[in-house]
Formats: sequence, C-alpha cells, structure tokens
Amino acid sequence: MTSQTPARVLTEGPRSKHAQLSDALAEMVSRELRPDAAIPSERELMATFGVSRSTVRKAIDNLIADGLLLRIHGKGTFVSRPRLESRLHLASFSQDMRRRGLTPSTGLLGIEATRPPAEVASALELDAEGMAWRIDRIRLADGQPLALENGWYPQALLPGLDRLDLSGSLYQVFDETYGFGIDSAEQTLWGESAEGAVARRLDAPVHTPLLVFRRISRAGDRPIEYVVSRYRGDRYQINMSLGRDGLDLGSSSTSEGNSK
Repeated sequence: MTSQTPARVLTEGPRSKHAQLSDALAEMVSRELRPDAAIPSERELMATFGVSRSTVRKAIDNLIADGLLLRIHGKGTFVSRPRLESRLHLASFSQDMRRRGLTPSTGLLGIEATRPPAEVASALELDAEGMAWRIDRIRLADGQPLALENGWYPQALLPGLDRLDLSGSLYQVFDETYGFGIDSAEQTLWGESAEGAVARRLDAPVHTPLLVFRRISRAGDRPIEYVVSRYRGDRYQINMSLGRDGLDLGSSSTSEGNSK
C-alpha cells in the first residue's frame, strides 16, 4: 500500500468518504490482519484511498469506537483482540479462562490488614474496631492484563489469609480453608476511563474504557467480600439475558461474576 498511485479512490456519494473508508478498513482487518497487527500508516491510507488526513482519522476513530482497532500513543494503531464475552455468575475466573483455551494467571499486588473505609465496613458488617484484609490483584489471560481488583475481606473470619497462596481462586481458598462457600452476591456495574496508575497496571492507553464492578459476596448470611474490579472494556464484554421478571444469571465466561 505504498504506491504513489491510489489503489482505490473513494468518491462522494450517499455514504461519506470516512464511512466508506471505515468499511474498507474493517474488511482489511477481517481478511488480512491478525489481532495485535498494525494497520497501514495514515500516509499510506491517504495515498491508497485518495483521501485527506482528516478523513483517515475519522474512519480510524469510528473503528476504535466500535472496538475493532486500538490506538497506542507513540506506537500506532493496531487490530484489537476479540472481547471475551461473559454472563454474570458466581464461577471461577481461572476455570472459565481454561475453558476458553486461555491461560489464566494472577499477580498479587499487595495484602495488608487495616481498618476499611466506612462504606466497606458497613457492607462487611464490621464493628467500630473491625479490621479487614485489603487485597489488590491483577488478573491476566494469556499473559494480557484483563482486570484490576481491589478487595476487602473480614480479618476475623479469615485469619492467616496473608500466608496463603492467593494467585488463584479466592473463592476456592475461602471454601476449602475456612469453610465459607460463596453462594450469593449483589453487584453494581458502571463505566470509567483508564487513568494514571490504573491505566499503567492494566497496560492500557489512557482513556481506555473500563467496565467497573462493585460486588458484595456472602457465604450464607455472612458478608465475606467487598471488591471493586476494573475490566478493560476493549477486551471484555457482558452478555445478559433479560426476562419479564429480571435477569437470567446463566453461566459463561470471564466476568466480574467469575473473577475470583
């Protein structure tokens, strides 16, 4: 695509040039390029399709918004990896990753026993002197950062948690070591953009969209977990089946619902 002569000149018509170019780039991505591959430079696209730089940028921005492309500052624009799709459920992140043929891993960023914020203490039903484990972890699939987790867990119910292996499923640790099987949860979802330390931890360009989950999990009538998880929205999506009476919490793969 480096020829001086345009290979495919776009013309004015019912669809704008940048919309036509978006279609052409989407077709190129589906037929010729693999995930993580770089697309041709703006200069090459201008020469190939006979359009202006602003048209090229609008076309690329459209595909970035659609999740097909990913711009990395100082490096270029690349084909995005397909998003991992999930239903909300209480399953294991590690199990679901393996079921999809991906290799799960977890990095423990830190664990300490401390007094939690008032909102967390209330959710975990801690008294005025109650302490909780603060656990920060990064979750990966095939070595690629997918989610950043910041969780709180009652210290009195989970003594010695800091001496255990926390690189896998916390729910399995709670069940097998302490006899607390997580069987229910309340979850809230909202959107943010990646900034500062969060962007760096997730190896994500600044302003990458994030899906943020706040989850309060229980074992019977005991609250065991208060966690906020931030998932890269360019690598992850949620599927929900809606009925007349509410959500069908089915099973699938990799959501905050199975991040433990």
